[in-house]
Amino acid sequence: MLWLYFLDGHSRDTRQDLTGLFTEKPQSGEVAVGKNVKICKCACAGQIYRHYIKLHWMSQCEGECVKPHDNLSSCAGGNITFVAKVNAESLLKKPSIKWFKGKWMDLASKSGKHLQLKESYDRNTKVYTFEMHLIAAKANFAGAYRCEVTSKDKFDSCNFNLTVHGEAVHASTEPDLDVWDILRHAPASEYEKIAFQYGITDLRGMLKRLKKMKKEEKKSEAFLKKLDPAYQVSKGHKIKLAVEVANPDVEVKWLKNGQELQPTGRYIFESVGNMRYLTINHCSLADDAAYCCVVGEEKCTTELFVKEPPILIVKNLEDQMVMKGERVELECEVSEEGANVKWEKDGVELTRDESFKYRFKKDGCKHVLMINEATKEDCGHYKVKTNGGESMAEVMVQEKELEIYQSIADLTVKAKDQAVFKCEVSDENVRGTWYKNGVEVKPDARINTTHIGRIHKLTIDDVKPEDEGDYTFVPDGYAFNLSAKLNFLEVKIDYVPRQDPPKIHLDCMGRTSESTIVVVAGNKLRLDVPITGDPAPTVIWTKGEKVITEGDDRVHVETTKGHCVFTIEGAEKQDEGVYSVVVRNPAGEDTADINVKVVDVPDPPQIPRILSVGEDSCVVEWDPPLFDGGQPIIGYVLERKKKKSYRWMRLNFDPYPETTYEAKRMIEGVPYEMRVYAVNSIGMSRHSPASQPFVPVAPTSEPTGLCVDDISDTSISLKWRPPERIGSAELEGYGVEYCKEGTDEWIPAIQGLTERTSVIIRDLTTGDKLQFRVRAYNMAGPSPPATLAQHITIREIMQRPKIWLPRNLRQTLIKKVGDTVNIVIPFQGKPRPKVTWSKDGEPLNSAFASVRNSETDSILFIRKTERKHSGKYVLQVQIENVEDTATVTLQIVGKQDVTPPLSVIVDVWGFNVALEWKPPKDNGNCEITGYTIQKADKKTMEWYTIYEQYRRTHCVISDLIMGNEYVFRVFAINLVGLSPEPCSSKDSVYIQKTGIVYKPPTYKDPDFSEAPKFTHPLVNRSVVAGYNATLSCSVRGIPKPKVTWYKNKMDISNEAKYRMLSQQGVLTLEIRKPCLFDGGVYTCKAVNDSGEDSVECKLEVRRNNPQ
Repeated sequence: MLWLYFLDGHSRDTRQDLTGLFTEKPQSGEVAVGKNVKICKCACAGQIYRHYIKLHWMSQCEGECVKPHDNLSSCAGGNITFVAKVNAESLLKKPSIKWFKGKWMDLASKSGKHLQLKESYDRNTKVYTFEMHLIAAKANFAGAYRCEVTSKDKFDSCNFNLTVHGEAVHASTEPDLDVWDILRHAPASEYEKIAFQYGITDLRGMLKRLKKMKKEEKKSEAFLKKLDPAYQVSKGHKIKLAVEVANPDVEVKWLKNGQELQPTGRYIFESVGNMRYLTINHCSLADDAAYCCVVGEEKCTTELFVKEPPILIVKNLEDQMVMKGERVELECEVSEEGANVKWEKDGVELTRDESFKYRFKKDGCKHVLMINEATKEDCGHYKVKTNGGESMAEVMVQEKELEIYQSIADLTVKAKDQAVFKCEVSDENVRGTWYKNGVEVKPDARINTTHIGRIHKLTIDDVKPEDEGDYTFVPDGYAFNLSAKLNFLEVKIDYVPRQDPPKIHLDCMGRTSESTIVVVAGNKLRLDVPITGDPAPTVIWTKGEKVITEGDDRVHVETTKGHCVFTIEGAEKQDEGVYSVVVRNPAGEDTADINVKVVDVPDPPQIPRILSVGEDSCVVEWDPPLFDGGQPIIGYVLERKKKKSYRWMRLNFDPYPETTYEAKRMIEGVPYEMRVYAVNSIGMSRHSPASQPFVPVAPTSEPTGLCVDDISDTSISLKWRPPERIGSAELEGYGVEYCKEGTDEWIPAIQGLTERTSVIIRDLTTGDKLQFRVRAYNMAGPSPPATLAQHITIREIMQRPKIWLPRNLRQTLIKKVGDTVNIVIPFQGKPRPKVTWSKDGEPLNSAFASVRNSETDSILFIRKTERKHSGKYVLQVQIENVEDTATVTLQIVGKQDVTPPLSVIVDVWGFNVALEWKPPKDNGNCEITGYTIQKADKKTMEWYTIYEQYRRTHCVISDLIMGNEYVFRVFAINLVGLSPEPCSSKDSVYIQKTGIVYKPPTYKDPDFSEAPKFTHPLVNRSVVAGYNATLSCSVRGIPKPKVTWYKNKMDISNEAKYRMLSQQGVLTLEIRKPCLFDGGVYTCKAVNDSGEDSVECKLEVRRNNPQ
């Protein structure tokens, strides 16, 4: 969390959370100009206002903070202090802070008179305080600032803007000195004093900057042109690095990250004159490195940045619908392996959390987002982003609902028979409990419960009278049950010695109220009819007039003692009807009819129709199926999919009873298809054919800027601008309507739609007051209308005449002789004004120039211009006694007259000739821009140009060859070009031969002076106390440099303990029997007239510990 505090002179705390802007600008930012904050423009005078930025580390330190956008203001000349406070209770070491201006400028190296950095630490509160003081603010101090605090893997930052306004009213007598210029010319011993004087606290940063400045001042001797600081190239392309060296014969070395490169197929070295090239072909990410060109001991470096091409999404995400608790996998494919992608859910970036809710997988070009155990909170739009595109898909999570595929049915059984209750549910993992009259059924030797897949069975062997009752199956975890009744049939037969006629006992069948047996198509139809009779009767089954036999493999007829059983395997629709059973014996016969109804899932609904579409929705309609399966239609289930996808998403799980449905949560601009299932009590039908593809789009916003462009007695011209939001659908056009005052009927002003953003409506009645509106149309329909603010009266309005002279005609229009002139000047005025042209005060003759006038402009046309067409042309437009005029100046230029002959050759001396001439009498109606002077040797008479565009009328021609005779000529130049003919000199000029005097060359004395340079540095040493020690180094320089030795920056030249030796440039310092106090930093400094150099080393003196 990051906070910003403003404190005034009364210690007022106005803490505000930086997630929003300040509600009131603090007056503390406006400090008086040039008065060192003694005079303030705000109410509180004599205060220095501080902007406190307090940074607190959270326990987990997310690595991000709320970014403030505070606009801090200060007047020029005022002081302002920024303070950053860091709570260090959870930090192991001191945090580091950096202040930046702009994007990259580190202010640590800018410390000086106007910028000071300070820091402190409070041990009681464990808070670090970092301060940045801006003193006597200037206009160039304004801009964006950033404060960054880091500590190991923790990071926080703050952005703020500073505005400096006003100008200083008090001129300081102290000159504005550049502290860096002072430091650059000051000796090193004065650095600390100057830094203290000008408020520089970062001494290390100051020394680094000074060192860099001195390096920049040193001119390279080996390179004429160095490498640029950085280069950028796209991945797979090639780049050429070029340097220019001073010596064309020198050899260069190319290094990559400090390792020397060898020429290969990818790295090509070229040497052309002074240029040296390194060409890198087929750049890869491995070529993103620092490169260096080395010439002798000098080098220049650069950095090469390899830019990856944008990563495209090749395979988009697919919408998914899952049940609660299932795993979701969203998969996409990108154009390049190993690319980085970002996953978002409803605009929020997804990260790997501790619960492993989201997992990310990379497999080559495939990227997968996995969601474990999906919940309702995981519903939403998921988006994958790359630097070259994005793809979005919707995830829908539904609660699991248990579907009943087969319910248990009532049973009627006889004693010692077997009773089986059977049901089938949609989830094979669901368990359940069986109850009898509300009491749980316990399995025993006669009663057995089984669960195989989705089928649950309760089997009762050797049925007894006490088994009769209501049986219920309750699925675990669901608030519903399945019930059926077991009826026990007790058959009593009295013994009669005589014959008994046959009897059919239909009460043994489970029947509906209409005595109809319903069977689901595909299931087994078993008709078990109890019969009695003595002797045993014969049984005949018929359907209609057809006797049923066992000729079909599906039909089985079986007769046992006391029962006749009729079975059909896999009932079909054709098996529906009335079945008759006839039993006969010598004592008589009995007949019974059984009505069998076969029910099935319905047929698919008719193809869906899309009635309308919205921004993220559509309305779909369909017709019911032709056959309902013998059971009423309960409702419908809808599915949709993207056109380019193969995965259908279910829109509803509970059957929808209507035949019109509004589907929502779609993506605008993406093509979709819809299909429908019909549901009855038996099950779900096959899906309908897919609808025609459609695109969810919304109507555009209303057109903007509707206004009246022009109006007359019978017409009006309207214009407007396109809508601000058009959407993903193409704009089809605009519809224009009008309504008369006092009515509500809108009448189309034009037939159909217009694609233009302007329209002229004609044949209106003069004097009518009309209101106009414009609507934009796309495939989603019309937009909201754009309406004029008030009714418009259809009547022409008087408009003053006005000429709109084009900008290019406000200056003199220059044309060459023979060119075509076509001047178009627009004007306005109502009614149509009278237009007249004149030239130089005289009416324009139609034979002299052509004029064409229209309602809005006038055209002056001259097919072929001559010099006489030059002049001032005046256009006048007049309505009654009101007029307006415009003047166009036309200048026709041609080639100038021949320049007069050269009047005189002014002078001839040595190899030089002075010429002089006069300008032409006729300049071609335009200014003479210069002259071209040429010479020719009389022997060859080949002309050579000496001067072009020469402005004067006299010149000196030099570098002529002695012994040759020359003639000269001059061309005049104007806007058209050279004069048709040149003017030549009257006489020729002969260059006399002169004697040659040898002048010996002069040479400068060689300068062998050389600044001191250490060729072998001092080496850190560790010696034993009491034994002599020596420190050696070597130096070169001309003249011989003066050598001085220092210990801890103290001169030791005059101390007897040390002995200094110098032989052939080898310098030796001998320390006689050093003790522990002789340890330290030793420096050797060499100075001559050409410069100075120094080296240093560290000497460690150890105690002598005898064994």
